[in-house]
Amino acid sequence: MDTDTRTGQNSFGENEAAEGKPATVNAAELEEERRLIRRMQMMMSLVMQTIAQDSSLSYDEAAQMIADARRAALTMFPDKEVAYDLIWRPRFQRLMRERFLIM
Repeated sequence: MDTDTRTGQNSFGENEAAEGKPATVNAAELEEERRLIRRMQMMMSLVMQTIAQDSSLSYDEAAQMIADARRAALTMFPDKEVAYDLIWRPRFQRLMRERFLIM
């Protein structure tokens, strides 16, 4: 939901401070979240590239890499398990099907 940082009101005209949410976001917190997002994207890309390109990688090793990447992502963003399952899980499943010819 979009919030007007000058008034503290969201796009529905509700005051977020009254809902227990801060009216403004600290610039340092925003920058930290952006840094974590970028770090996670780079990590996921590296895992996907490694699985796709390393022909010596076994199915079990690839599955372990995915599990480790998931654990690291949920450590960075503990309350975002649903987002992980919606965004990254289908990508990894497709990659595993293509790489290991799984139907």
